[in-house]
Amino acid sequence: MKISKYHLIIILIIVTFNCAGQSADSVSQEVQNIPAKFYSKVEKKYASIDKHLSRKSVKYLQKLQKQENRLNRKLSAIDSLSNSTNGAVTKEYESFIESFRKKKEKLDKVNLNQYNSYIDTLTTSLSFLKKWGSDGKAAMPIEKLNELKDKFNQSAKVNEFINERKQQMQQLLSKYTQLPGSLKRQYDKMRKTAYYYKAQVNEYKSMLKDPKKIEEKALSVLNKMPFFQKFMKENSQLASLFGLPSSSMGGVQGETALAGLQTRASVQNLIQQRIASGGPNAMAQVKQNLQNAQAQLSQLKDKLLKSSGLQGISGEMDMPNFKPNSQKTKPFLKRLEYGFNVQFSKSNSLLPSTGDMAGTIGYKINDKSEAGVGVSYKIGLGTWQHIQISSQGIGLRSYLDWKAPFGSKMGILGNLYLMGGYEMNYNSAFKNIEPLKNYNAWQTSALIGLSKKYQISKKLKGNMQLLYDFLAYRHVPVSQPFLFRLGYNF
Repeated sequence: MKISKYHLIIILIIVTFNCAGQSADSVSQEVQNIPAKFYSKVEKKYASIDKHLSRKSVKYLQKLQKQENRLNRKLSAIDSLSNSTNGAVTKEYESFIESFRKKKEKLDKVNLNQYNSYIDTLTTSLSFLKKWGSDGKAAMPIEKLNELKDKFNQSAKVNEFINERKQQMQQLLSKYTQLPGSLKRQYDKMRKTAYYYKAQVNEYKSMLKDPKKIEEKALSVLNKMPFFQKFMKENSQLASLFGLPSSSMGGVQGETALAGLQTRASVQNLIQQRIASGGPNAMAQVKQNLQNAQAQLSQLKDKLLKSSGLQGISGEMDMPNFKPNSQKTKPFLKRLEYGFNVQFSKSNSLLPSTGDMAGTIGYKINDKSEAGVGVSYKIGLGTWQHIQISSQGIGLRSYLDWKAPFGSKMGILGNLYLMGGYEMNYNSAFKNIEPLKNYNAWQTSALIGLSKKYQISKKLKGNMQLLYDFLAYRHVPVSQPFLFRLGYNF
């Protein structure tokens, strides 16, 4: 039987549609492998970040407005004609505050003004799950993510507004040759607040890049699907920005979609051709010209700062004139550090050898210091001749760590901390809480010493502590004055 070319075309079309139908069915089945809790988890995550970002934005805006008003009052005291804050500026502050407080109506689709690859991946992944999922569970996470992206866009506008206010304040202050120290300090406070607001927004963006196990599992399921990769190429924000060709586009059509975009290789080839045409000494001349240009830019920068008359008030708004505290923008729980340590004490005429096992929780005040509390449990070990495990009491601890200004950055003297603490120990077995209420039965210790911290893994750190107890000789019986502890922090 002879098959005409028309029959062959019809057969190919039927086979193609059947394959497409099978592919769609297989995609729907694979989407069902996404954990059911994934949707509720990411919805809560986006809503939580949105809530905290809104609250922090309102707090920083109110603080900046107060600082600017205070700066204007101080300036008016020395020059009654100067006033940079008007009704329009006040309304703009209030408008931004209201935009973070007010909940908007349902947003269909929101793109970030500043492209973020991870957020683009999240958006496209949820859109894919919404299209191929049969139960519509992805609808709410998409809505919450759109609300969060809208807040990120608002925060970008706030940063632009803050930079404008700082520039205007700088221009106003640069008119005065002799500026009171109080004015400069107030301006520095404004700069500091603005810096931390931008860092705070970046911290919330980075929280999106810290996926939980259930999110990692969902993304791993999607990344194994070729159909998802095709969907990403055709529907991501990056594809809409640059017109990336889809997998179905090939040959000349795919090349046409990228027409007008210069590749890195083409730019490098162009530069090399221009330099080669200049002769054998062309590269040296280019380097010399670049060095001269950099030197001239530095001179212009220095002149600009000197001409401002502000002695340290820089025009570079994102460059802090102080050492930033990276802990300041982190959530409370992210600033907590948990620890465990052990300490052994030798026996004497009245007490057996003991081992103290303690759990601690510390709060990072800044990058160099930490304060915390802990609870220890004292276990009796007996003697070498007669080992016997027994309960010997309980202890309460408090401590303060501060990174030592001495010591090298590397080697055994690196990461040394000065450590101090106050502790209370109940050195007797007890069966209920009543004996613990007797304050006189507790033995107190005042400790000071050194702590050496070292990295074991990405999340686990080790520490060694050598402490001296100033009250050891007041104890009855006298306890050992030097204490050595080994522990871990995570």
